[in-house]
Amino acid sequence: MGKVTGFMEFERLSEANLPVQDRVKNYKEFVLHLTDDQAKQQGARCMDCGIPFCTTGCPINNIIPDWNDLVYQQDWRGAIDVLHSTNNFPEFTGRICPAPCEAACTLNINNDAVGIKSIEHAIIDKAWENNWVTPQINPNKTGKKVAVVGSGPAGLAAAQQLARAGHDVTVLEKNDRVGGLLRYGIPDFKMEKSHIDRRMAQMEAEGVTFKVNQHVGANVSAADLERDYDAVILAGGAEYPRDLPAPGRELDGVHYAMDFLTPQNKTVAGDHLPDRIMATNKHVVVIGGGDTGSDCVGTSNRHGALSITQFELMPQPPEKENKAMVWPNWPLKLRTSSSHEEGANRDWSVTTKAFIGENGKVTGLVGARVEWKDGKMSEVPDSEFTIQADLVLLAMGFVSPIQNVLDAFGIEKDQRGNAKATTDGDGCYHTSKAKVFAAGDMRRGQSLVVWAIREGRQCARAVDEFLMGSSILPR
Repeated sequence: MGKVTGFMEFERLSEANLPVQDRVKNYKEFVLHLTDDQAKQQGARCMDCGIPFCTTGCPINNIIPDWNDLVYQQDWRGAIDVLHSTNNFPEFTGRICPAPCEAACTLNINNDAVGIKSIEHAIIDKAWENNWVTPQINPNKTGKKVAVVGSGPAGLAAAQQLARAGHDVTVLEKNDRVGGLLRYGIPDFKMEKSHIDRRMAQMEAEGVTFKVNQHVGANVSAADLERDYDAVILAGGAEYPRDLPAPGRELDGVHYAMDFLTPQNKTVAGDHLPDRIMATNKHVVVIGGGDTGSDCVGTSNRHGALSITQFELMPQPPEKENKAMVWPNWPLKLRTSSSHEEGANRDWSVTTKAFIGENGKVTGLVGARVEWKDGKMSEVPDSEFTIQADLVLLAMGFVSPIQNVLDAFGIEKDQRGNAKATTDGDGCYHTSKAKVFAAGDMRRGQSLVVWAIREGRQCARAVDEFLMGSSILPR
């Protein structure tokens, strides 16, 4: 722990943000990490709680009290070593993780949780600034070859762990740049892509080979991968979006969120895309209240939309959770993102009945109020309304991975269309094919970056055991 009485003496410190009027002019990150003194004070709040529920709230079981104490002691080098022992990419999670660890913090029972995420952010940024993040090269090569399909957080974590175990690892990415949904699904104002590029350089030095424009089932044969490699890991994302088959869905101007977000990320990266979807001078409606919907709001604000309205089918959550009922689990409560703070009209318990348009282009949305009772939804009588809409973005989550990769290998799927593989027993992360493993969204469905890192690390250990009979890689 940090200071014995720190949790009584110090209040939670939140990271500072650049002003809205400045940050919406560009796509750069605007969250400023804590100063050394601020991080020390925040680390001092980590109490001697006996059982650190934060570590179990964290999917990768970060050893949070230890690096909180090290930051309090200003031993930053020790802090990054402890942080890296469980997390390959804290620069990703320190920026975009919703921090379930903080929900599980013991101090959160009757106070504000320790700012764990902000401390993690400060640790990894200081480590990069001081050149403490260096390649970990294993001089003892095993002679085994592993192909990793997908270069999102699950694939990158698996590849790095296996390279450090001495295997020859090749990562295959279907897009033109490495990073998966980290690269093309998350806006740069939440995470600049230089963080991916730095990790790529480290991993290449460790022996990982990256190949882009490699689409299994299209220009890459699954049979060839099974023949040429000793093991294959399927670590692609859940990219099949949930549709909204309402009347007028075919109108121009009704798009999936990723068809809006991905070209914007490519433009920031320097690509010239003249036909990309723009929200400039448009009335934008975003359907879906999750992170992807929030990303659409932030991007639309930067485009200069005339208005932004975000609809959510579920009821508005309470502003504060009943901690006695839910702690240490992730609570259902109202969350306002930085994108919402930049400007958006949010509305809940709204269903979309139809899209209306003129000359083939969307001009409005017909909605209605709904109420929920005993888990069932019903439309409120006489509640139908129409709202102007020049651009409608569908951000209602993702159903499953793209099926052609799984079909190319002919592996068994679960009822949701994911690769069927368990996470325990002798067949850990093993699919129905002898050499083929699956991890991340492709195995468990749409989830968080931190869950993808966990699965990638655990899958790497399972593959190492499969190839070598045993493994010293941590789970």
